[in-house]
Amino acid sequence: MKDKFLIALDLDGTLLKEDKTISEKTKKVLDQVRKDGHIVMISTGRPYRSSAMYYRELGLDSPIVNFNGAFVHHPQNPDWENFHEPIALSVVKEIVEICSRHSVENMVAEVIDEVYIHYHNEKLLDVLKLGNPKITTGDLRRFLKNDPTSLLVQGDEESVKKIRAILSEVHAELVDHRNWGAPWHVVEIVKHGINKAIGVQKVADYYRIPRDRIIAFGDGDNDIEMLTYAKYGIAMENGIDEVKEVAYEVTADNERDGVARFLEKFFF
Repeated sequence: MKDKFLIALDLDGTLLKEDKTISEKTKKVLDQVRKDGHIVMISTGRPYRSSAMYYRELGLDSPIVNFNGAFVHHPQNPDWENFHEPIALSVVKEIVEICSRHSVENMVAEVIDEVYIHYHNEKLLDVLKLGNPKITTGDLRRFLKNDPTSLLVQGDEESVKKIRAILSEVHAELVDHRNWGAPWHVVEIVKHGINKAIGVQKVADYYRIPRDRIIAFGDGDNDIEMLTYAKYGIAMENGIDEVKEVAYEVTADNERDGVARFLEKFFF
């Protein structure tokens, strides 16, 4: 066969349409690419519990990158060495203390698939219940006992900007942070130096696939490092300008089979 490629797929805004489904055309193209011997993987900011359904739908047998690179594991191979880089608990408690003084709406810490919510919120609980995680509600400074994989801070637009500015000033060497896409005003915080490129590189090393045979698709600021790392970093037409600026190419949007269109042109 031809040289084996690794194809890394972001989910929301990239592989998934706006109704959170994968089009039949895209599934067909990805299936053909896999039959031709290439490796297809998911690289997402989501936890595994809310990405597993797409992993199964595509019939994947590769490692998966979750939490923007903070957790990488192989659902089909228990002997594969998991990669987990959480944030130090002491740092998280300092951030919670800061946030509690700046009128944030809520804070959520996740330890792999355990969820800790600072303030009770039924709407947020409905979102987080996907995958049936263990959920604990209460002051994170009291209930959180282990280093969390990620921390989410929700607020209005101004409070989110303020929190990000404080994090950049006070904890720049300890954590990295980025905004969720509109309409959410959420700061997602992970350990410093962690991003999707780190996770994709670990999977590429596992398969012994060099960077010049990696194709990565994305649309948001959490995809920038991954698209920069891959030789073929492909931005979605619906993506933010910063992603398009670093991309090798811009493909059609997620409603018009952008992933499938590029792969058809590239491989077939």
